[in-house]
Order: sequence, then C-alpha cells, then structure tokens
Amino acid sequence: MKILETIKLGSKLLRKREICSHILDSEILLSNVLNKSREKILVNLDQKLNSRNILKFKKYIRRRSKNEPVAYILGEKEFWSKKFIVNKDTLIPRPETELLVEKLVKLFKGKKISILDIGTGSGCIILSLLSNLEKSVGLGVDVSNKAILIANKNAKRHELSNRVKFLNKSFESIFSKKFDLIVSNPPYIERKNIKNLSEDIKRFEPIMALDGGHDGLDLIKKVIYKSKRILKIKGTLALEIGNEQIKKVSKILIDNNFRIIHVIKDYKNNVRCVFALFR
Repeated sequence: MKILETIKLGSKLLRKREICSHILDSEILLSNVLNKSREKILVNLDQKLNSRNILKFKKYIRRRSKNEPVAYILGEKEFWSKKFIVNKDTLIPRPETELLVEKLVKLFKGKKISILDIGTGSGCIILSLLSNLEKSVGLGVDVSNKAILIANKNAKRHELSNRVKFLNKSFESIFSKKFDLIVSNPPYIERKNIKNLSEDIKRFEPIMALDGGHDGLDLIKKVIYKSKRILKIKGTLALEIGNEQIKKVSKILIDNNFRIIHVIKDYKNNVRCVFALFR
C-alpha cells in the first residue's frame, strides 16, 4: 500500500466516526509512524509502506476513531515551538495559551524574575517562559503527582531542570517565598457545561483540570486570594480565563488590590488572558 492510499484509508475510517479533522489526523499519524515530517510524506505519496508500518498506523487510527486525542496517541504536543510530553494525566496545551507566554516573554525579556506556575500540568507554560527568560528561575506546583512526573520529564527534555522545581502540592500551602510573577491556567469551565465539551476532551482529558465549579470561578478566586500573600509588591499575576468571565474576574482582582494592565484576546476575539499588578 502506498502513502496516498494509506492516508485515504485512515481518513475514510475517521470520517465515518465523524472526526472533523479526519484528513489532517490521518496525515499526522502516518508521519509519526514513518518518523518523517507531514510535508515530506505529502511530496512522496507514491512511496510504498511495509506491513509493520501499516499495522501501526491502523492501530493509531482505531484509537483516534474512539475520539482519543492525537496528542495522547503520540504522547507529545508541540507548544511554543517545542515538543512536550503529554498523557491523560495532563491537559493538552492549546494555541491560545501560547498568547499568554508570548506576552509575558515580551514583558520580562532580559529581566531576572522568580516565577510560580499554579496547576503546572505538563509544565509547558513555565518551561516555555524559562527557555526565553534565561536569567529567571521558577517553581511549578500541581496537586496531581502524575502530572508532576511528566513536568519533570519535560524539564529534563528541554534542559531546564537546573532552573525549575516541580512540587506535588497545593498552591495554598506555599508560604515561604514571594514571587515576581505568578502564572496560572486554572480550571475555569462551569461544572454544568462539562457535559457539552467535545468527546475528545470530556472522555480523555483530566476533568480535575477543567472543572471550575458551579460558576467556573472557584479556582480563579483561590488563585487571586493566595497571590496577594505570595506576590511581591508590583508583582504580576497572569491568568488564563474562560469566555465571558472577564467582567467578574476584573471585579475580583480590583477588589483584592490588583490593577489590570493587559488583557489578551484569543483567535475568536474572546478575552482569554488577564494580567494584573499587585499594589
């Protein structure tokens, strides 16, 4: 079987299961099987495949047909031009979160700061920041021990273990240090809306990292209240938030002695991130 036939076979099977990205997913999965870039396989569509590669590809397609995300099938996801190890114990990094990293890198480029990443997951946010802020150091915390194991692997992969620590603990138990920057992508989906998420998300990604409580603000409030105690004066809090949460989140920030300095809109023009200075 040739590359073109194999891609078509995978795409057809995924389309039957109503996977919208059936062609792209088929191409990405095959490129991984062949250990070649997607672009390279698409200019060699007449190349014949051996039976071992076809079997591995079909196994991947079966998993994807059950809505398992491509990132979990491959065990990694690209974020901020780097590949991060991910599995079902960590959220899959989203392109919208790269907007948060991009703005923070611009704000702190060349500075020496201490960073706390609350709910670090795979560690993609803090590791991306540290890879660009060469003088800075960081701490990532997560209540999931399995997520911390993945974050440590990613730190090692990107040679940042000497500038970051990952701890399996609640951010509410941090007292001994103050930070220049606290960053967090906390759970912000209203509990009643979890059932409306796509099958890829609600069946495979960790619900604990998605469920923001009855109004989606439970963890956001806790992060803001705690940040008052562990941010330096004029320290920055950078939060990723949900659609239509900016008014409520802004009020909580202002009521807790923060001054909003930036908001970032995502690719659909929703306010996705808010930056605030502690006064």
